[in-house]
This record gives sequence, structure tokens and C-alpha cells, in this order.
Amino acid sequence: MAGFDDITKKAQEFLKDGKVQDALKSEKAEGVSDKILDAVAGAADKATGGKYTDKINDAKAQADKHVGNE
Repeated sequence: MAGFDDITKKAQEFLKDGKVQDALKSEKAEGVSDKILDAVAGAADKATGGKYTDKINDAKAQADKHVGNE
């Protein structure tokens, strides 16, 4: 698993970079992440027949706090 560990380490280093952090907190990232999160939440809600709408929306809100600027 050395290859996977190496990729994981490089990804972690990449995400710690100040420029990457700035990009993740940008207005553009917010717009893109909102569209993706809306699509994923909608698909999950549809797949579960609306049984877990509240939990899906909570998970979406938590994820949205970590990407973008809102």
C-alpha cells in the first residue's frame, strides 16, 4: 500500500498549501460547491424516497461549511 500512502501524503500536503486554502474559500468555489452539494443531496433524497431529507440536508450544510466562503 506504499503507493496509496504516498498519494494520501501528497494530497494532504497539497491541501495545506495557503494558495489552495485560499482557492477553497473563494466565491467561485462556493458557487461550484453549492451546485455539487445540491445535486448530491437531491440524488440521495430521491434514492431514499425522501425518508432522510432532514439528515441529508444536515450533512449538506456541514459539508458546505468547509468549502467556499459561506
